[in-house]
Amino acid sequence: MSRVRIKLQSIDINALNDICNSIKEIAGKSGINIGGPIPLPTKRLKVTTRKSPCGDGTATFDRFEMRIHKRIIDLPANDRVLHAIMRVYIPRTVNIKIEMKD
Repeated sequence: MSRVRIKLQSIDINALNDICNSIKEIAGKSGINIGGPIPLPTKRLKVTTRKSPCGDGTATFDRFEMRIHKRIIDLPANDRVLHAIMRVYIPRTVNIKIEMKD
């Protein structure tokens, strides 16, 4: 039986969890057992800049950080479930990738 792997990533953890819960709910209503959502390590992108516009003056810095959260969901390939999942509204902040696995 072939399987489907859904990879989700976002900088907004609440939107990501909402999408995972809606996929879980769709699969639960159809009676399919899913694996996940499996949280992957969060990627942290850090940028440190000087506060002073000219570069002179006190050595004060601004530190900015962006966190990218990731989840994986595995489920059996079922046409009805996949069509229902594809109809779910996905916000712009969430990237989704659907792959077929054997």
